[in-house]
Amino acid sequence: MKQAKHDKPAMAHPRTRWLQLLLGILCMGLVANLQYSWTLFVRPMHETMGWPESSIQLAFSIFIIVETWLVPVEGMLVDRFGPRPVVAGGAVLIFIAWTMNAWAHSLPMLYAAAVVSGLGAGCVYGTCVGNALKWFPEKRGFASGLTAAGFGVGAALTVIPIANAIKANGYHNAFSTFAIVLGGSILFLSLFMVRPAPGARPTTTPRKLIETRHNFTTAQMLRTPVFWVMYLIFTAICAGGLIATAQVGPIARDFGIAKAPIALLGTVIPLLTLTLSIDNLVNGLTRPLCGFISDRFGRENTMFIVFLGEGAALIGLIQFGQTPLGFLIFAPLIFLFWGEIYAISSALVGDTFGSKHVTANAGALYTTKGVAALLVPLGSLIKESTGSWSTVFIVCAAVSVITALASKMVLSPMRRSFIETSNREAIAEAVLVSAKSDVSDARTHKPAA
Repeated sequence: MKQAKHDKPAMAHPRTRWLQLLLGILCMGLVANLQYSWTLFVRPMHETMGWPESSIQLAFSIFIIVETWLVPVEGMLVDRFGPRPVVAGGAVLIFIAWTMNAWAHSLPMLYAAAVVSGLGAGCVYGTCVGNALKWFPEKRGFASGLTAAGFGVGAALTVIPIANAIKANGYHNAFSTFAIVLGGSILFLSLFMVRPAPGARPTTTPRKLIETRHNFTTAQMLRTPVFWVMYLIFTAICAGGLIATAQVGPIARDFGIAKAPIALLGTVIPLLTLTLSIDNLVNGLTRPLCGFISDRFGRENTMFIVFLGEGAALIGLIQFGQTPLGFLIFAPLIFLFWGEIYAISSALVGDTFGSKHVTANAGALYTTKGVAALLVPLGSLIKESTGSWSTVFIVCAAVSVITALASKMVLSPMRRSFIETSNREAIAEAVLVSAKSDVSDARTHKPAA
C-alpha cells in the first residue's frame, strides 16, 4: 500500500521506538482529562446554567459511546496514513470540543461537543495504543500497558490544576484555557509521531508466545470464530469489572465505613478517599505489569491468573470489606486484577492477527468496553431486587472465574490452532509465489535458439 508522504515510516534507531512510546504515553495522559476531569465540571454547570445533573451526565455517556465505538474506524485511518495526521486531527477536535463546552448555552450544544470530544479522544487513544503495538511486536503487552497506564497517571497530574482553574475563574474559563493547553500540547507531540518502516522492528517472539505470520484486515478478522470468542470473554470480564468498580463508593457508604478516619503520614484521610486514590494507582500499575508478565508467560496464562484473582478479590470484599482494613485491602485488589484487560487484549490481537492492521483490529476488540458499559445498570437492578450487594459481587465473581476457565480451556487451544493453520497457509502461499516468480524469471531469461 502506498505510504502517505506526510508520515514517512521511520527506521529503527535504538532510541526511536522508545521515543515513540514516550510520545504515546504523554498524549494519553493529556487526553485522559476528557474523561477523568468531567466530574469536576458537573456541579458548576448545574449551578450556573440550571441544567439537571442527570442531563449534564448524559453528555459524558455520549462521549464514552463515541470514543469507544469509533476507535476501529480511526484505527483504519492510522493504518492507512500513519499516526501523525490522526493524532493531530484528534488534537484539533479536542480543542474545538472544549471550546464548545465553554460557550455551550444549551444542552444540545453540550451534547454536540461530547460527540466532537469523543471523536478526538478516540483518535488519540486508538492511535497511541496501535503505534506502541507496531513498534514493540516482541513486547506488545508491556508497551500497550505502559501506554494505557498514561491514561490514568496523566489525569492524576492534571486534575488538580483543572479543579483550581474552575474554582478561581469559573468553569467557562477552565474549559477555554485547557482547550488550548490540551489541544495544543497533543498537536505539538503529534508532529514527532511516526510508524516503523517494514523490517525496522525487532521480530523475536518470546518463547511462551505464538504469533501469526499473516496480516489480517479487520474484515477478515471479523469473519474468524476466534475473534468472537475473544470478544465474548472481554465483554464479560469488562462488564463484571465495571459493575464492581462502579459500586465501590456506594458499598462503602452502605457498610457505614466511607468516612472512617485513616491515619497516614501524619494526617487523617477518610477511608473512601484513600481507597479511591489507591484504586487509581494500582489501576495504572497493573497495565504495564500484567502486560510484561503476559509477554513472558503467555497471554491466556496471565488472563487465567488475573481473572481468578479478580473473582477472589470480589468475594473477599463481601466477606471482609465491612471492616476498614478489609475494605482497604480488597477494593484496590479488584482494580489491580481488572485494570489490565485492555493492555492484554491489544497485545492478543497483534499476536493473532498481525501488526499491519493492528490499530484497527485492536480498536474492534476495544468496543467490548462499550458493550460492557451498557450492562453496568444490571448491578443496581440486582441490588434492588435482592437488597444485598453480596449477590451482585457473587455474580461478578462467577463471571470472572468462568472467563478465566474459558481463556485457558477454550481460547488458548483455539487460538493456537488458528495461528498454526494461518502460518502454514502463509508459508504455502509464499512458496507458491516464489515458484511462480522463478518460472517467470526462467522464461524471461531463456537463451535464444
